[in-house]
Amino acid sequence: MAAVQRLNHAVLYVSDAERAAAFYTAVLGFEVAHAFPGAAFLRAASSPNDHDLGLFSVGPGLPRPQGRRIGLYHLAWQVDTIEELAELRRALLDAGALVGESDHGVSKSLYAHDPDGNEFEIMWAVPRADWPDEIGTVRLDLDAALARWAGVPTVAESNPR
Repeated sequence: MAAVQRLNHAVLYVSDAERAAAFYTAVLGFEVAHAFPGAAFLRAASSPNDHDLGLFSVGPGLPRPQGRRIGLYHLAWQVDTIEELAELRRALLDAGALVGESDHGVSKSLYAHDPDGNEFEIMWAVPRADWPDEIGTVRLDLDAALARWAGVPTVAESNPR
């Protein structure tokens, strides 16, 4: 049976693709792979993809996403080290975009909103050897995670191909 392997890219409708691209490049380190009037295609800094995120302008004045609703809840991007997660936490705070933090046992996560209110997650995967027996969500203690896993990369372990 055929099966998908991974998410290749996501595309969002935004009020202003140029403004959204500026946010994702300045705060999360994406780079612009292609841009056209009303559209931008962004690539994560170390991605082999042509693009990881597409942004299409639909114009201002449309309702912003709010609370629980039918449709996409959030996108999640993984960083390689806990230090990178801490660095992006500072960038999200500086941008006024951070809305939550969680420790899921198998990952440490930050939640934020882009300028249009689309929620996204930035996560660091805990090394498999350190996964807890029981999975749950508790308050993120980033200082403790930094002390325990400083310098431990996990992207290769998460994507063994």
